[in-house]
Amino acid sequence: MRTRNVILVLAVLFVGFLFGRVIPGGAGRRARLPQASRSASPVASSMPASLTSLPEGLSADELQTIEIFRRASASVVNITNYALARDLFSLDVQEIPQGTGSGFVWDRDGRIVTNYHVIAEGSAFQVTLADQSAYDAKIVGEAPNKDLAVLRIDVASSKLTPLPLGRSQELVVGQKVLAIGNPFGLDHSLTVGVISALGRQITSPGGRTIRDVVQTDAAINPGNSGGPLLDSRGRLIGVNAAIFSPSGANAGIGFAVPVDTVSRLIPQLIARGKPIQAGIGARLVPDAWIQRAGLKGVAIGEVRPGGPAEKAGLEGVRTDRRGRIVDLGDRIVEVNGKPVESSDDLYHAFDEIGVGGTARLTVVRDHRNR
Repeated sequence: MRTRNVILVLAVLFVGFLFGRVIPGGAGRRARLPQASRSASPVASSMPASLTSLPEGLSADELQTIEIFRRASASVVNITNYALARDLFSLDVQEIPQGTGSGFVWDRDGRIVTNYHVIAEGSAFQVTLADQSAYDAKIVGEAPNKDLAVLRIDVASSKLTPLPLGRSQELVVGQKVLAIGNPFGLDHSLTVGVISALGRQITSPGGRTIRDVVQTDAAINPGNSGGPLLDSRGRLIGVNAAIFSPSGANAGIGFAVPVDTVSRLIPQLIARGKPIQAGIGARLVPDAWIQRAGLKGVAIGEVRPGGPAEKAGLEGVRTDRRGRIVDLGDRIVEVNGKPVESSDDLYHAFDEIGVGGTARLTVVRDHRNR
């Protein structure tokens, strides 16, 4: 078989599905996302009025935990989402609280980071700070495929304490972590655990795979979603997003979107309202179609005029006059020498390369490598 490498410069284009979206199925390590707690509003704060006076005999580890909570809890917020409903008697449209979740202060301009699934079904939002002051919030940006969202509140910068950011590459299994959030509406609840595993995968609300997820045994329950996972220095290392549990409550297996993904995407959501997606200017054939045909790689369904794929000479699906497929066209089997077995692999490769980066694709045409 002949091998041909196609070199493309990635553009700001979304690589979509030609025949509808395929939702990846569970693969053992994928977790279902918990829904926000149905508690209508936050309860009284669990934060002590003062942490300056501490009991004697506390261990160094306990003192460290207390200090991290003292500093970080001011950054954690409660998010209540509301749905519009019409009163049966007056016919007036009202905002009905339908769930709560967690979030944290990103910057002093009033931006709040949370999970996308916390705010996905709401029509209005209220953010409650650690001092129990509440503010209406507006959506700044959303990234369903990474389960991240940004809200904004109008508040004095002096009331906001952003969290410092850690780095995903510095994490190791076994290190101590802390989660602060609002499980079941119980605001500013602290749980402590360790990193149980790294490099996990979960399925996002958008149906895509989130990679390099942090697994922890720190208790994560409905309502914790969107809250921070912190290291022993009080730095953000993840956004609590999912649990693996048959009952829907904590089973000691929680998952957090990694901080490197957060720090890369949040500035994009603030600037554009959505992520910058590198692409090649093509629609894809659903993975299930290729798998049923016993083939490998990702098939190109339609090449968009003027895009990188067209300039590189890639070909899409060919159909007859009745719209029936007569040829699947090109299939991408490698990106920069790495195998591509699914659209998730392709999206992940493009994310790593970035807009304007160069991608060397190995494609199969007519059962020949090109």
